[in-house]
Amino acid sequence: MRLRFLFFPLFVMGTAVQAQQVKLWYNTPAVEWTEALPLGNGRLGAMVFGGVNDELIQLNDATLWSGGPVNNNVNPDAAKYLPLVRTALSHQEYHKADSLLHKMQGVYSQSFLPLGDVHIRQQLAGKAEQYYRDLDLTNATATTRFTSGGVVYTREMFISAPDQVIVIRLKASKKGQLNFVISESSQLKAHNVLSGKTELVMKGKAPSQVDPSYANYNKEPIIYEEAGSCKGMRFELRMKAIAKDGIVKTDTAGIAVGNATEVTILLSAATSFNGFDRCPDSDGADETALATGFLKKAALHNFDDLRLRHIKDYQHFYNRVQFNLAGADMSKVPTDERLRKYTAGAEDPSLESLYFQYGRYLLISCSRTKDAPANLQGLWNKELRAPWSSNYTININTQMNYWAAEEVNLMEMQEPLYQLIKEVSVTGKHTAANFYHARGWVAHHNTDIWALSNPVGDLGKGDPMWANWTMGGNWLCQFLWQHYQFTGNKKFLKDTAYPLMKSAADFCLDFLVKDSSGYLITSPSTSPENIFVTADGKKDAVSVASTMDMSIIRDLFSNMIHASEVLGVDAAYRDTLKHAYDQLYPFKIGKKGNLQEWYKDFDEQDPEHRHISHLFALFPGNQISPLTTPELAAACKRTLELRGDGGTGWSKAWKINTWARLLDGNHAHKLLRELLTFTGKGSTDYHNSGGTYANLFCAHPPFQIDGNFGGTSGIAQMLLQSQTGTLQILPAIPDNWATGEVKGLLAEGGYTVDMKWSEGMLSSVTIHATKEGTCFLRVAQRVRGGADVKLAPVKPATADNHFIYALQTKAGGVYTLDRVIR
Repeated sequence: MRLRFLFFPLFVMGTAVQAQQVKLWYNTPAVEWTEALPLGNGRLGAMVFGGVNDELIQLNDATLWSGGPVNNNVNPDAAKYLPLVRTALSHQEYHKADSLLHKMQGVYSQSFLPLGDVHIRQQLAGKAEQYYRDLDLTNATATTRFTSGGVVYTREMFISAPDQVIVIRLKASKKGQLNFVISESSQLKAHNVLSGKTELVMKGKAPSQVDPSYANYNKEPIIYEEAGSCKGMRFELRMKAIAKDGIVKTDTAGIAVGNATEVTILLSAATSFNGFDRCPDSDGADETALATGFLKKAALHNFDDLRLRHIKDYQHFYNRVQFNLAGADMSKVPTDERLRKYTAGAEDPSLESLYFQYGRYLLISCSRTKDAPANLQGLWNKELRAPWSSNYTININTQMNYWAAEEVNLMEMQEPLYQLIKEVSVTGKHTAANFYHARGWVAHHNTDIWALSNPVGDLGKGDPMWANWTMGGNWLCQFLWQHYQFTGNKKFLKDTAYPLMKSAADFCLDFLVKDSSGYLITSPSTSPENIFVTADGKKDAVSVASTMDMSIIRDLFSNMIHASEVLGVDAAYRDTLKHAYDQLYPFKIGKKGNLQEWYKDFDEQDPEHRHISHLFALFPGNQISPLTTPELAAACKRTLELRGDGGTGWSKAWKINTWARLLDGNHAHKLLRELLTFTGKGSTDYHNSGGTYANLFCAHPPFQIDGNFGGTSGIAQMLLQSQTGTLQILPAIPDNWATGEVKGLLAEGGYTVDMKWSEGMLSSVTIHATKEGTCFLRVAQRVRGGADVKLAPVKPATADNHFIYALQTKAGGVYTLDRVIR
């Protein structure tokens, strides 16, 4: 079924909205890492600087980490301290509980590592002029171009997912004018060898232990072969030059090319990582066979064929969503200059749509490897001791990486996250048993490629306000249920989601205890990463029943109850969950009209703290909404007002999503503008230093990719929401986006939604359905469809003058509704 009806074309000052260039481009080479341009195929990543005489390309492999499988019982005495902690908390001895929790800590996570650097040192006859470099989001290709001595030199680079290689083509506009040497090196222990006469190979070894960047008490923070531990993983980088003419010579110093016109460079890489539970040295994969195989197969194709295969694969994902906003065309201005103008107050809606698509590009580029989802820096890291180990921080940051995935039509990019959840559930069962004497599985503040699940802290050196938080695994389970909500995939629900969710719920049932009023509470509990002030002025972080804890458990139990009903299983267990759900400590509204963060109405040590953990139920949860729980929503709004709009980059991104859920598009847009504030190297002021670097990476500071993904999610939330069981069309559209169009967003229930609007009024909405059923829509105007569209008003206009409609759909049906002018 395909029904089409007239809609009004979009005009602004007589000009229809036009799709603009979706590129980042610059007229100077990168100097800082945060000016370089990212490429990735989900496993291999590169930062391209675009140098003239010396091009620097910094490389990563998503599976290259320090360490090896975790010890599942690293702290055998941990569990005996849990009753002591709970006793202290029952007497409101918060500081004592904090001290005891240090004895319930395990080891720190391991670190994501840089693979190596590639340099292309090019000999030129004269000064470089007419310089240009870009990253084209439509085809995931980086181009550098300049003129020297009357010759136009062009470098094109992409990283192919189908062929698993990095491809670089260098061209000169005049015959025989390419002269360069390309070499490879690594900060890790590595050496170069030759493979035959044409391939340069770098073989290396990763450390067995790397301390976090914030742990500086050990004399040797990086250890390559720690006594009694699994030795670190091996890695290999292979490089080959294919020239149409000229001379190519290869030795261990590099590949020298002389008097050529066009040269294609192929690079492949692999590590010995062989799974979260296998030593990468003694039981590792054959990195040589893998890297050799990738390179050998890719070399069978010419550059044009490799490029075509790459683009076809990439665009299969990228082309699903289009987003355009009316406004002046600023795409002719270099991106760094454009960002500075925007920061100074210029209106540039298409920069905001570019940022949205950049987030989608980054997710495609860094989350396609089964065992390695997007980490704190996605896929791109140049440091041996990366900020926060560039690990998986699961008290917000890893989750933020994937908030937008379903809605922006990239659900396949979540598959590595599902795999990580499965693996953490395995180690998490040991942690639940050994640390808490509980069933099920648990995960805390951090994990890594080895699926670490224990409370981190190097056996007592971590701060319990973040290290001992127990809800990381429960939060991750939210993605499993949401995937079913978006797809209706019962097989996924039955085989993957339900068992993982049930085991997490088992832990919660065992971990919860009753307070003096009979409520079920978590004890101990923190609100990451915040500190409260007691009535007598003492400052502590450990209490019971933080609002975030209770919201996450309420979310998990609710999802489990619905899942068991869908699958028709576990009726008795469902009743147990319902009974426990009804006894969970409820939401409280504090003395300031805000949503209470802790069990008691404490003040915060830092009233403008970057975390807004207690608003989980508003976003990314769905327990609070202005449409269903207006009193609690008002308390959330008051909380945000008290917290303020400052914060790190990802903190601002989180607030964009919450303001969108409060249906306040103008405030969400204000924060989007602040997120897109140009910043240089940045400071460490966590209240106001967040912003955006020249390459549009988000500044924490330093760079964290969750801010990019959170910003993309916030824009999606402004355009479409479906968490309440109703498709809310343009629920938080700001005044600045008066005219625009978006195609391809996904909604819960298996719907794909296209929308156009003009001068703040909806012009058309098209619903693509995957199943038969009733789709409820919430729109700001009356809408209508053709005679064959079963559309009926559900009730009169709401208090905010919105209308609710029921649309009867069939699998494969496409339903377009146009605006009625009143």
